[in-house]
Amino acid sequence: MTVSTDETVTSATAANVLDELKWRNLLANSTDEAELRKAFGAGPVTYYIGFDPTGPSLHIGHLVQVLTMRRLQEAGHRPLALVGGATGLIGDPRPSSERVLNSPETVANWVERLRGQIEPFLDFTGPNAATMVNNLDWTSGLGAIEFLRDVGKHFRVGKMLAKDAVSARLNSEAGISYTEFSYQILQSMDFLELNKRHGCTLQLGGSDQWGNLTAGLDLIHRVRPEQNVHCLATPLITKADGSKFGKSEGGAVWLDPEMTSPYAFFQFWLNAEDAKIADYLRVFTFRSAAEIDELAAAPAHTRSAQRALAHDMTALVHGDLAATRVEDASKALFGGGDVAGLDPRTLSDALGELPKVTLARGEHLVADLLVATGLAKSKSDARRTLNDGGASVNNVKVTDGDAATVSTADLVHDRWILLRKGRRSLAAVELAGE
Repeated sequence: MTVSTDETVTSATAANVLDELKWRNLLANSTDEAELRKAFGAGPVTYYIGFDPTGPSLHIGHLVQVLTMRRLQEAGHRPLALVGGATGLIGDPRPSSERVLNSPETVANWVERLRGQIEPFLDFTGPNAATMVNNLDWTSGLGAIEFLRDVGKHFRVGKMLAKDAVSARLNSEAGISYTEFSYQILQSMDFLELNKRHGCTLQLGGSDQWGNLTAGLDLIHRVRPEQNVHCLATPLITKADGSKFGKSEGGAVWLDPEMTSPYAFFQFWLNAEDAKIADYLRVFTFRSAAEIDELAAAPAHTRSAQRALAHDMTALVHGDLAATRVEDASKALFGGGDVAGLDPRTLSDALGELPKVTLARGEHLVADLLVATGLAKSKSDARRTLNDGGASVNNVKVTDGDAATVSTADLVHDRWILLRKGRRSLAAVELAGE
């Protein structure tokens, strides 16, 4: 995918990529913007972003960094994507409590899973080909004495204590272990080693990582003072009320389709707030200024901007076919298509997001199903709804409140019944058993 062009924002080039990041509200802080701009213009710049495998999947908050990495590569710069097999064994200190230490085998498995999620976003061919790196490569053989003498001596405890997460933990009952306190040194080593091994001169990360970013820069200044290195931070993305972006009612929105289905992923973006939709389109999509302005100006009730965002993000993460399937499912559930024509996995994922009951296979009154799924308060309420033409089964209106039934012959994919009351109240019935 390439960045679109228009009168306001041209295709990002090596020299003007900072302007592209600014326009997309992706530049929260940098160590020396004027010098960094010169470096980009003289490019290509080798840069890196680190991801710690503290879980089996990235979530959509990580997409800010993944997509920023891609934007810089499209501008002609060279990315190093680091998945931290070493730092993942430790974990960046949280302000609240100590992390649970996972086994080396678990972390190694998560390293491979995260690599597999990041790689499709980058180009591994050509003059600015991406490289995947793992900090376990330069830490696994490092002895304690060597670590303390060659690296630890360059860090001042007072400065390390000033980090927000560290100070918060020191002032709590939980305290902080030396293990997590040392995380900042390990991450700083990454920048130094990548500078030595790959000529990396720029580290990117979220603004909440600024202390860790600049600690790596300071280490290089002490060990290799001739190097001209930089840090750049992207802002934390928030909802309109200022709360953290990236969670649904069920928790984090994951990139792994087994943890967050493509349908649920699509619905998350489809439900984006009107007040933030233009911001999300700039940060997460590769659409041009003209396209985003047009979408943001569309009447809110059309949900045009949200549909474009949901399509773009689902296609980026799960592929064009998955995006088409979940769009078809979204339309079909609300009467805009044939439920039976959906593929079984997509239908199952979509219905899994609805109120659902599981009943024995056989014949059931539709009125009873409306009550069982909570679409009707009572059987008499269900009958009235049906007699008034206010309910449907598999997108077919049902009007006989006293006698209307469903059986195994009505099942979609021999498993499901879709119920609707009114225009937007939906529920699913699964008939299981022999």
